Amino acid sequence: MIIHKIALNGFRNYEWETADFSSGTNVITGENAQGKTNLLEAVYLLSSGKSFRTRFDRELVGFDFSEAEILAEVFSHEREQSIRIRMSPGQAKRITVNGVRKTAAELSETVNTVLFCPDDLNLIKDGAAVRRKMMDQAISQIRPKYAALLTEFNRLYEHKTRILKDWREKPSLLDTLDSFSDALCRISAQMIRYRASYMSRLNEAVKPIHADFSGKGEEIELLYHTVSTVKDPFAPAKEIYYDICDHQERHRQAELDSAQCLTGAHKDDIEILINHRSARSFASQGQTRTAALSVKLAEREIILQETGEYPILLLDDVLSELDEKRQEFVLNRIGGGQTLITCCEDTDISGRTGGKVFSINGGRIRECT
Repeated sequence: MIIHKIALNGFRNYEWETADFSSGTNVITGENAQGKTNLLEAVYLLSSGKSFRTRFDRELVGFDFSEAEILAEVFSHEREQSIRIRMSPGQAKRITVNGVRKTAAELSETVNTVLFCPDDLNLIKDGAAVRRKMMDQAISQIRPKYAALLTEFNRLYEHKTRILKDWREKPSLLDTLDSFSDALCRISAQMIRYRASYMSRLNEAVKPIHADFSGKGEEIELLYHTVSTVKDPFAPAKEIYYDICDHQERHRQAELDSAQCLTGAHKDDIEILINHRSARSFASQGQTRTAALSVKLAEREIILQETGEYPILLLDDVLSELDEKRQEFVLNRIGGGQTLITCCEDTDISGRTGGKVFSINGGRIRECT
């Protein structure tokens, strides 16, 4: 998958800018707050229809603009394709691929990306929500139906949470509580099957990468944890649903007392072990960074297995956070596909990777020669 050209109109701090990318490595330099991450955000939107920085489209529209637009010419699935995304505050995104209307979830059928940013270095040590987000973003790209499930789950979860918070002032809300609980159990059952399957694949893909990265001196293992009453997360969704309902029945009163939703896929987590010990509790900073890098590179390998094409790799100012050994490992692993790397200074990254170099200043993109 290759993005040949991208044009941004009213997107973030870009008034009207274009960039013609190399099919290999593209180094994007500039001082802080000039628009480097905004450019990667636009590329990420081409694969998901969503930002990795905000939930609100209005934040993507530049000042003094009523609309933001992203246009891209890409090569994927053995043909040239065009993508157009238009965003206006208060309106749904308007997305077309080759002139045909598409949903945000359907964009992953055209382009896939893998993003690695400094926050991802905390993947192991941070709370469960970070690891769930990693799962959700990765699965949504290879299983568009999962993205639709996730959207519906979040809608139901927000409704149920409001009921649990407000039922004392409005007791009639309890009339709908069980319906929302049942719907969440049904969707959770389907999401758990997707997550269990993906984590099984990720666990196998990450092991050789991590072994290579750590000099074969460490072994990594990823364990998927879900609702405690689920006996087999690989079972048919109907069986998982009954197991989750059992958990829901046991915790209904606790939900009413705490005003919190205690049953569902939003409680899932990934346990990461290094040499059979919890990385979150015992790993050093160097070990956690090695593990996080390995997980993201394994995500790239799964998309390659799934589509037959490397996804576009987005490295947002992450190399500056790594020591020289880890920088070299990443740069040696990114061959074969298109990569966009942002950094404050070019230093010697472009010389080590080849490809093109772009400089961004005040929302203006200039290709360096």
